Amino acid sequence: MPTEGFLKLVEIQTKVASVFPFLLGTFYAAYRFGTFKAENFLLMFASLICIDMATTAINNYMDFKRANKKRGFGYGYYNGIVRYDLKESSVKAVIYILLGLAVIFGLLLFFETNYTILILGVISFSIGILYSFGPVPISHTPFGEILSGSFMGIMITFIAIYIHVFDRNLLNISMQSGFLDLKMNVPEILYIILISIPPAAGIANIMFANNICDMDDDIENKRYTLPIYIGRENALKVFRILYYIGYGSLIISLILKVAPIVSVLVLFTFIFVNRNIKLFYEKQSKKDTFILAVKNSVVINASMVMTLAIAVILKYAL
Repeated sequence: MPTEGFLKLVEIQTKVASVFPFLLGTFYAAYRFGTFKAENFLLMFASLICIDMATTAINNYMDFKRANKKRGFGYGYYNGIVRYDLKESSVKAVIYILLGLAVIFGLLLFFETNYTILILGVISFSIGILYSFGPVPISHTPFGEILSGSFMGIMITFIAIYIHVFDRNLLNISMQSGFLDLKMNVPEILYIILISIPPAAGIANIMFANNICDMDDDIENKRYTLPIYIGRENALKVFRILYYIGYGSLIISLILKVAPIVSVLVLFTFIFVNRNIKLFYEKQSKKDTFILAVKNSVVINASMVMTLAIAVILKYAL
């Protein structure tokens, strides 16, 4: 398989969507809990990238196999299997190898932490695979946006924090005499969810914008996504509201002093994001305006990561 074909199959440029929550969680752990475990950081990063690439490859493979419509904008361009004439056997081999590596790195991370990571990892892997695979993939249902945002924005952030503080009684899951024992620090977990909502909203809106642009094609390909159920007008309203919820949660985080004061700078990105929202309202096109949702997510996530990194430097390095 040519390098260009592999990179297109796994859509390497989209991996930033999972890397940003990972970095956000890392800097948050350093800022709020004052801890960083380099080995766990590297193991999670390797497992995360491998499972992300694997799920994207599965998604492209399943789209290739199931597509009823093989014409129109971008079919031969956006699906790497078609564009580079990749062999199905090679595509399957890449998927199996990536899944295998993700599991290996994930198990090594489990050995360094505890059973909570194993449980969260199994749930995350299952959602990632079922998102595109199975008789009714999650991406073909109204739940795609919800799960992509919550798992990529919140779950990745939480796990990225937890691997550094697994011994701090943040969340412990264990079996005692046949009973499942769950202990959690509720306030801190709620704070983590709160700080994770802005990236979750941005990530969810990437898929939401994609599905809004693809409504006609999705109907033909029997993909009944959320925009199809609620209609274009309502979908656009939800698209806007999700961003507002993200910024609202950031304001609450600042008021509660969960986010560092420097993160107030993130609020200024609303000017850029709101402009892109208005442009997307005017025209929903995979070719022309879908990229606006990607840009919004990058701007929100990058600014949050950068301000948390600055806060860590100000707190510990100066």
